This record gives sequence, structure tokens and C-alpha cells, in this order.
Amino acid sequence: MDQHLISTVNRLQDAFATLGPTTNPIDLPQITVVGSQSSGKSSVLENIVGRDFLPRGTGIVTRRPLVLQLINRPKGKANGTTSESSEGEEWGEFLHLPGQKLYDFSKIREEIVRETESKTGKNAGISANPINLRIFSPNVLTLTLVDLPGLTKVPVGDQPKDIERQIREMVLKYITKPNAIILAVTAANTDLANSDGLKLAREVDPEGTRTIGVLTKVDLMDQGTDVVDILAGRVIPLRLGYVPVINRGQRDIEQGKAISSALEHERDFFENHPSYRAKAQYCGTPFLARKLNMILMHHIKATLPDIKQRIQSTLSKYQLELAQLGDNTLGTPSNIILNVITDFCNEYRTILDGNSQELSSLELSGGARISFVFHELYSNGVKAVDPFDQVKDVDIRTILYNSSGSSPALFVGTTAFEVIVKQQIKRFEDPSLKCVTLVYDELVRILSQVLQQKPIFKRYPVLKERLLSVVIQFFKQSLVPTNKLVQDLVSMESAYINTGHPDFLSGHRAMAIVSDRMQASKPVQVDPKTGKPLPTAQKDPMSPVTIGGVAGGDENGGFFNSFFATKNKKKMALMEAPPAVLKASGVLSERETAETEVIKLLISSYFNIVKRTMIDMVPKAIMLNLVSYSKDEMQRELLEKLYKSDVLEDLLKESDFTVSRRKEVQKMVDSLQTASEIVAGVN
Repeated sequence: MDQHLISTVNRLQDAFATLGPTTNPIDLPQITVVGSQSSGKSSVLENIVGRDFLPRGTGIVTRRPLVLQLINRPKGKANGTTSESSEGEEWGEFLHLPGQKLYDFSKIREEIVRETESKTGKNAGISANPINLRIFSPNVLTLTLVDLPGLTKVPVGDQPKDIERQIREMVLKYITKPNAIILAVTAANTDLANSDGLKLAREVDPEGTRTIGVLTKVDLMDQGTDVVDILAGRVIPLRLGYVPVINRGQRDIEQGKAISSALEHERDFFENHPSYRAKAQYCGTPFLARKLNMILMHHIKATLPDIKQRIQSTLSKYQLELAQLGDNTLGTPSNIILNVITDFCNEYRTILDGNSQELSSLELSGGARISFVFHELYSNGVKAVDPFDQVKDVDIRTILYNSSGSSPALFVGTTAFEVIVKQQIKRFEDPSLKCVTLVYDELVRILSQVLQQKPIFKRYPVLKERLLSVVIQFFKQSLVPTNKLVQDLVSMESAYINTGHPDFLSGHRAMAIVSDRMQASKPVQVDPKTGKPLPTAQKDPMSPVTIGGVAGGDENGGFFNSFFATKNKKKMALMEAPPAVLKASGVLSERETAETEVIKLLISSYFNIVKRTMIDMVPKAIMLNLVSYSKDEMQRELLEKLYKSDVLEDLLKESDFTVSRRKEVQKMVDSLQTASEIVAGVN
């Protein structure tokens, strides 16, 4: 059963092999072999397998990750045969060569070289794309190892200048995964503190909980030195410990020394060495293989429940994405277009009415933003219009005199009032048209929101662009009658000044208010003897004042007196022609002040009535001709412009991204479904 667990993980690795290391969605338990160049990684693997099958040479030999799956296959009937006579019971299979069994291990080496060069070329470049090799043998324990390129510091020959960074990043991608057991290979005749493999392992596994150390070249250490302190964990402790091994030297390899002889030499060395003979059973390649087999099985047992759960959750995620990307056969083009238009219009109405299922608690959206435009932006904009920031008292006085013609007015005339009010009402047109523009912008915002939310528009970019164009044009067409209606509302208000409005301040009431204000502002004379107010002649500021027999004059000022302020009688007697431009100047007379204040009161009263009307009516006009109209007529417009047999095929042309992404996701779903079937029968 334990061997079956490793076999299960091997099958999972095969299922995900086609996805590549960067896209593998599941972190599978595996042993990753790391170490510097010439630390003896390849020799360790060959000793475990018991065969020469890895490329040899100088520099970087391992240039692609090698996923090595060792599968124990019991011997056949000839159990008593030697390894030389059981050649047919050992073979290798490459995942990229399905169905081919390679019994000649030199052919396996050649295929590794050929497959490596197919991705990296013949230079010293590297590739993260793994090679999957499965070896069946009665002489191996079931085990899975990933051999990674050796760590290097300085590029040599035609190696890329950033070769150190490339290898480091590749190794980190494998060993950073929490389910990776790190097999850190270090030469025993070098300082352990300088071990590149252990240094990198400590970066991702600082506690040393998933790192096992392998010490090679123990037989090459200086006489009188050993690795006992390292094995005892007194130098750099690792929870999984260290295993010392002895590999064949370069001369042994060149002379064709058999691995079986090398393993025999290794056993003799540890059994006879004074420092190791007491613990010889915990040293050497056979013990390392058994230890790795046990570690891997226990690790798989611990992680398998989580792997099952992750496979199911990841499968559900990719199945959902595949459904969003859509099947190749969603129906006839006409049905697809019809469904898209219907769904789009329903979603548009839903967002406008605030009935969306995805209401945000963080910000206003949809129809709520339009309400904000109406009741905050437009309302405050209209209220901010002040007629008296453009019309000053002197302007009112001039209009009063101009409206009375050749005869001085006896009463405050309505003509001056209407002239000023009509001029100022026109000022409401700009903020009202601005309100229309703001609402238009919000409708375009909703349109963009719907197009972004619906996955089908990512699939059909031509349809998205065409629909966007049609709706924008539809909005712009709706702007014309909306702007016209808003302008007409302003024109209606200025065309007829309804002084009979029930909220309008009457002229008599305005004069009474002004009279009371002016009387209250006059200083009261007091009798110095009694301290009581002296009686004053009550004079109505609104009545004509006669000075020198001229009605409307005022010896203290006034419109006309301002032209004779010098009191030069000679100049007055000459009666010179009036200047080309007559402007009011000087201090307003008491009567002029009163008349001006009455006009201002009447203007303010009527202006406030118009403000309330505009704040009420302009949003209604915009809703009628733009917002509600778009809700009611958009579907008809889209059907008219898009639901045409001659354009359906063009509209449903899928984007390159959708086609490629669907292939990727389908590949992922297939791999995950296979993985789900593999783990389904494992308890």
C-alpha cells in the first residue's frame, strides 16, 4: 500500500506534466535534488538507480529539470539470475515518447541530451521545462526525485551572463513549494557553511524541517578529519539528518568501473573506517535510498488529504472559468445575439433601478449616482446662482430710469423688474444643460460597467465594440430632445413672469418692508432736557420729493444731481448738451434707495420661485427624454442595429485571447479530472 502511494503521486505528476512547472496548480510531494556543480548530484542519483544513464561532462550538464520516477518491479521467474542476465527486467520510459521502452541505458542518456538540446539548443542555456523519465527495475525502491541544474557562480564559455540568477530562480520555484522535500548535496571535503545547496535550502526552510543533507566525497577528506559532528547535528542541524555517501571518482568513471563495485567499495569504507563503523548501517547509498523512500511515503500520507481537497477546489474553479469562456457551440448566431441583447438590457435596467444583486456598500453606483447628480450637484448649482452678483444697485437705478421713459416715475414700475428677472433667469440654462451632460456621463459609466461584468463580451470583442458604439450613438441621439426640453423650460420661465404666483411677494408688501427698514435705520433725536425722543415729521420715503419745484430731486444726491455736483451756476446756465454716454453716479437719493431695495426684494422673491421650479422640473425632463427613454427603447434600438443576418457572423468572431485561454483551461480541466480520478480510489 505504501509503494502504491508513491505510484499514485507519480501518476499525478504525469497528469500535470504537460502543463509545465509554472502552471502546475497542485503542489505535489516530491524530492528535489539541489547542490552546486561538481558536488556529486548525478553520481548520487546513478548510485541510487544502480545504472549509468545521466549525461556527463564539464560545466552545466543538467540543463533541464529531470523528474526521475523509480518504480520497483519484482523480478520475473529467473530470480536467481545475476544482474547481467536480467537486462530485460530493467528499462526506462520517457513521457514524451509514449509506448517506447529503452532497455539500453546509454540510449536513455542520449535521449536526455537530445531532448535537452531540443529546448535549450547546444549552448549552455537552461530551460524550466522538465523531462519526465520513468525507470522500472527490481533493483530500485519506488521513489520520485527531481534533479535540478547545479548552482554556479561565474558563467564560463558560452553560458549566459545571468546564468546564476536563472538557475537560482528555477531551483527556488521547485523548493519553495511546501510539499517539496529538499535533498541538499554537499561535498564533505568543503566547508559546510559554504554549501550553496544548504544555503538555498535554509532560505525556504529556515527550521530545516523538510531538508535532508547528503555528504559526498567523504573518502576524499583530509586524513584525520571526518563528518561525525555534522552527522550528529552539531554544525547545521537538519530534522531529517545527513547521510554520508561515496561516489565513483572521475577516473573510475573513465575506466568504466561498475556501480555495483562502487557500492561494494562504499560499504567496505564505512564498515572499516574508525569514525563510521559503529554507525555503518546508517551510511551509504542503500541506506539513503531506503530513507528517502520512507520520508517520501510518510510525506505523501500527510499531504494526500489536502491534495485531494485542492484538486477538487481547483477543478471547480477552472470548470467555472471554462463555462464563462463558453462552449464552442452556444447555439445559432441569431439566438446568441438575441440572448446577449436581452441580458444586456435587463442588466442595464437593473443597475439603473438599484435592483442589482451585487450592490456595493463602499460607493454609490448606477441610479444612485444619477440621484446624486440631481439632488446634490444640480440642486446646489442652481441655488448658488445669485442675481445680485451681476446686477448691482447702480444697474437697477439705471434700468428704473430707462424704463420710466421721458417722465419721472411716480411708482416702482414692473418693467424694470421684468427686464432684470428675465436676464437672470437665462443664467439657469448653463447649469441645467450641464446636468444633462452629467447624467449622460453616468449612463455611459453604467454601460461600461455592464460590458466589463459580462464575461461573454470578453469572448466576443467585435460584438462588444459594436454594441458600445450603438448604445453611445443612441444616448447622443437622446441628448438632442433632452437639451431642447431643458432649454424650453428655461425659456418658459423667462417668457412669462407670473407676478400672480401665490408664493410671490406683492409690491405693496415689499414697499412696506422697505419702509419699515428705512425708518428703523434712521437715528432718533432726543430732547436734551427730558431725554425723550423728539417728534419728527413723518415722510414716506416712497413719495415724490419736491426740491426747487422739481419732482424727484434731492438736494443731497440723486441720479440727475450727480451731473451738477460742482454747483457751478455759470456752467448750469450754459445748458450744454448731455455727454454721449450718461451713467449714473453719485449717492442714491432716499427715494432711489427705497425703489432699488423694493426691486431687489421682488427679484429675490421671484428668483427663488424659479429656482424651486427648475430644481423640480429639469430632473423630470432628463428622466423623461434620456433615462426612462433609454430604458424603454434601448432594446428596440439594439435589435434594429445588431440583429441583422448579414452581420451576425462578424459580431461573433471570438478574440484570440478567448480561443487560447479556452485551450489552456480545457487542458487544465482535463489534467485535474484525471488527477481527481487517480486520487479517488486512494484512502
